[in-house]
Amino acid sequence: MPFMKIILYAPCFFLATIMTGTMGCHHPKASDSIKKDSLSVDWPIYGGNAAGNRYSALSQINTSNVDQLNIAWIYHSEPDTTSGILHPEKSDVQCQPIVVNGILYATSPKLKLFALEAATGKKIWEFDPFQNRPRRMTTCRGVVYWEEKSDHRILFTAGSNLYAVNAMTGKSINDFGDSGVTDLHTGLNLNYDVKNLYVAATSPGVIYKNTLILGSAVSEGGDAAPGYVRGFDVKTGKLKWVFHTIPEPGESGYDTWPKNAHKKIGAVNNWSGITLDEKRGSVFLGTGSPASDYYGGDRAGINLFSDCILSLDAESGKLNWYYQTIHHDLWDRDLPCPPNLATIEYKGKKTDVLAIATKDGLIFVLDRDSGHSIFPVAEQKVPVYGIPGEHPWPYQNYPVKPLPFSNQIFSDSDITNLNPSSHAFIKKIFDSTEHENKFLPPGEKGTLLYGYSGGAEWGGNAIDSNGILYQNANNQVWILQMQSRSDYLKNNKSLTPAQSLYNVNCSSCHGMDKKGNGSEIPELISLNKRLTESEIDNILQEGRRRMPSFKKLSSEERKTLILYLLNSKQFINGKVNMKSAPVHRTQPYDPPYRAKVWVRLLDPDGYPAVKPPWGTLNAIDLKTGDYLWRVPLGEFPELTKKGIPVTGTENYGGPVVTEGGLVFIAATRDEKIRAFNKTTGKIVWEQQLPAAGFATPITYAVDGRQFIVIAAGGGRGLRSGDTYVAFALPSDK
Repeated sequence: MPFMKIILYAPCFFLATIMTGTMGCHHPKASDSIKKDSLSVDWPIYGGNAAGNRYSALSQINTSNVDQLNIAWIYHSEPDTTSGILHPEKSDVQCQPIVVNGILYATSPKLKLFALEAATGKKIWEFDPFQNRPRRMTTCRGVVYWEEKSDHRILFTAGSNLYAVNAMTGKSINDFGDSGVTDLHTGLNLNYDVKNLYVAATSPGVIYKNTLILGSAVSEGGDAAPGYVRGFDVKTGKLKWVFHTIPEPGESGYDTWPKNAHKKIGAVNNWSGITLDEKRGSVFLGTGSPASDYYGGDRAGINLFSDCILSLDAESGKLNWYYQTIHHDLWDRDLPCPPNLATIEYKGKKTDVLAIATKDGLIFVLDRDSGHSIFPVAEQKVPVYGIPGEHPWPYQNYPVKPLPFSNQIFSDSDITNLNPSSHAFIKKIFDSTEHENKFLPPGEKGTLLYGYSGGAEWGGNAIDSNGILYQNANNQVWILQMQSRSDYLKNNKSLTPAQSLYNVNCSSCHGMDKKGNGSEIPELISLNKRLTESEIDNILQEGRRRMPSFKKLSSEERKTLILYLLNSKQFINGKVNMKSAPVHRTQPYDPPYRAKVWVRLLDPDGYPAVKPPWGTLNAIDLKTGDYLWRVPLGEFPELTKKGIPVTGTENYGGPVVTEGGLVFIAATRDEKIRAFNKTTGKIVWEQQLPAAGFATPITYAVDGRQFIVIAAGGGRGLRSGDTYVAFALPSDK
């Protein structure tokens, strides 16, 4: 392999002080340390810069002094708590803040937008998008800043709306959209009404000139809205362009689907974020799988533009090129994080590339102009048998370099060895299911597969000035078992309307048995101990986090379903007119097969079914595609006390890398934030957080002092928090 040199895609750091409010552009060198001056360096964009590098040239905090980091300030984003721990709604905060002109902007667990003094954590203002409307608890991973002369605004999403807020005052900008709000259903015009379908935007968009390019989050079932990528006018909130991710007649890719598939199949959405090449006027993004997950019998073909890396013209939305990572996705292997842009000196020529990581632990490195892979990618034959009527694609991609950063196939030798009983428990399940190929089509027998929750996840990765990519990863085995709707109805002839409502609308995530998946999807068996009837009704109508809204259900249907979920005596005594609720409800697309079991495979003690490590942090040299190091990320203290080597944990959130030689990352279930020596992978600092930091940290400087900030929002089955925690060296350093 020829020697390759990588140069970081040029970041633009905004330099300002709160006093002047001015903004400029600075391209710091590696030696440009704030120890020598009083520069203020912002973190103005989700991912740090338009390229999404999650890199900072700051080096005041470095390997020689990181052990002196202390808490500089803590901000509680919800006024109804002082402890930082919320009641058991299991909320979270996945937001990566931005800092512009020394002001930090972020969101609370209840999606309140706020502005703080970045140096002190003192609140400047707060904006509640649900002040006069029902609170809809979707996920917000970041916000967007835009300015023109005296017009400074923050754009962010909450529920199914895009908001524009004055960045200086926190007041709604009423000439944007409809009184400061644009409906995210805008531009999703189909042959059926989409206004009651779940549409949100979990990751912030990017701005090119005066166009906000935005992806979306939609349902993953038969009622999924289309996942079109759209451009909105930053000033007016009006729609400027739409890219149809499921092509319409006459558009490129239309022939990779059955005729008129765009009229009934949804999703194929960009939920993970977008990066921008301003010089080319291009945006880069990854898309997800079509709905419904795990069944593709009604969508024969490779299904462009699902599971694609896309380059679009930022001004018009026209397609530049595409690269499909999974053909005819049957495994929900969305591209889970934004592309990361860099420049590679390859065969003596500088080449602009993007690197993107996948749920199944692969990294694709593509030429930014052509979309061709820099490293070899092999297409290999995969199994094509599946559910009756299915059309698995016979070939899939296997990058030769870099090698996978997470497990690919669950084999007998991978079964947990924590103790004999755990091994025997998992071995019994292993022997009764299929597991011999990562592209086994889902079936009624059940399959054991990696890649449902990473590999990589939405936190993304970081690339430093030497072209080293840092990627955190999960090694988690899932069990998926499919069931036909006809067989289910045949075997459950006495099915009540309430049970039918549950099975059609809830079981694909929470399971037929209401047990959830053991983590971010909760069990519903004890729901009556956690939520009231009115609270459940609000969630059904408005959605919450990953759960879409079910406005399509009538009030009577919701009442019936709620009483069933609450095991209500009113339901048991038959006082509700059950015959009024239909056994089956028509949806835009209704697959004949759905997931009967979809759950993380754990041993009886709740630990993963596979041998450790269960979570890792990896350093990959993009000059060669080789790994420099791989270390466990996170630990279970109770196992460490037993003499078991550090196992790593499931992790969500991403890394930030600095010129000070450090990689900062939280993300782990042990509720810590850590700094790793980026050269060796050794932990050089760690700090307990008030709740887990399932978010990506940022770093910035105000008046010569460097800060690290992380959202400690918890959730995902752990205690929930509301705090933002800032760390810095002692002020006299």
